[in-house]
Amino acid sequence: MNSVIKTAAIAALAGTVSIAAAMTPAFADGFKDCTKLAKTSWQPASAAEAKAKDAGYEVRRSKVEGSCYEVYGVKGGKLFELFYSPEDLSLKHTIAK
Repeated sequence: MNSVIKTAAIAALAGTVSIAAAMTPAFADGFKDCTKLAKTSWQPASAAEAKAKDAGYEVRRSKVEGSCYEVYGVKGGKLFELFYSPEDLSLKHTIAK
C-alpha cells in the first residue's frame, strides 16, 4: 500500500513539473541576437513587416525581441515567427508554430 501512495505522489509531482514547463514564456526559444547596432540606428519596424508581406505572409503583429524585430505572420494557414535584423532587415531565424 505504501508503494502505491509513493507512486501516486511521484506521478502527481511529474504532472506539476510538466504544467510548469508548459507555462514558460514564449520567448524561451532563445533567439534574440540579431545585431549589435545601437537602437538609434535601427531601420523602422514597419520595414520588417513590409519584408514579411513581400515574402507572402499575412502580418498579424510585430515587436522587438532582444535585438531583433519579431514579426508574427500567417502563410498557408500556419503561424510563423520571423526574426529580422533591424540593421539590414535580413531574415535571421524562422519558427513555425
